[in-house]
Amino acid sequence: MKIAVLGIGLMGFPMGRRLCEAGHTVHVWNRTLSKAQRLASAGAIVHALPTDAVRDADIVITLLDNGAIVGQVLFDMGVADAMPSSCLVVDMSSIKPAEARDHAARLNERHIAYLDAPVSGGTIGADNGTLAIMVGGKASSFERALPVLNVFGRATHVGPTGAGQLTKLANQMIVGATIGIVAEALLLCERGGAHMGKVKEAITGGFADSRILQVHGQRMVERDFTPRGRMAVQLKDLRNAMATAGEIGFDAPITALFEQLYAQGIEHGLADLDHSGLFVELASRNGMD
Repeated sequence: MKIAVLGIGLMGFPMGRRLCEAGHTVHVWNRTLSKAQRLASAGAIVHALPTDAVRDADIVITLLDNGAIVGQVLFDMGVADAMPSSCLVVDMSSIKPAEARDHAARLNERHIAYLDAPVSGGTIGADNGTLAIMVGGKASSFERALPVLNVFGRATHVGPTGAGQLTKLANQMIVGATIGIVAEALLLCERGGAHMGKVKEAITGGFADSRILQVHGQRMVERDFTPRGRMAVQLKDLRNAMATAGEIGFDAPITALFEQLYAQGIEHGLADLDHSGLFVELASRNGMD
């Protein structure tokens, strides 16, 4: 298939490379052209304009920072008008469910199919093809996209348009809160005189074990906050969750607390750390930085 990938950032680069390795014809675009040019050696065709990248595409994948930028690229930059009506848009960005439904409606007016398909698993999952992919939209569109989605990991059709984004918000609520409590627990143990690495080892395999403990907990032990998923992105997702909760009349006090904690960390200069960098904010509050 001819596939266009719009957005070659932390996730777009390894995902674009996997498409090339799978034998697809891959056209790529990024606002900063040099980021897209990194995929040329993998066989991707690089474009300076997104409208050129999507011409005659079978599937267009968007991997952009937020819903406003997705809308800008699709509609203000002429991408929706440039792609054929037989095209399927798969938005793998993390945006608000309401934005996904709006984009789908505007594309459907042009007879273009749409799926919202955000992912979880970070750059490690993108590199290894083990991402969890949460897909909203028509079942027929999901079946059409499945051979491509399988290149990235495990895809699950969770409901109508917007349901993929809603599931991603649930994922990020759990991730954000779990990172916070793992950080707080490890710091408590360190303050009390225990060795953080040994604490993590001791509770591995018990009821408190989790992938967050293993991956992000290890980053905390090593004080390695090189960004794989940034604090700023985690905050964006929590704010999207709170906005969605407000729209549907749902009280989410736990998510609200962690939204505040991530916001305060970012106010203190931590925006570009990995989201496990909430550890740094909690350490600073306790004079342990």
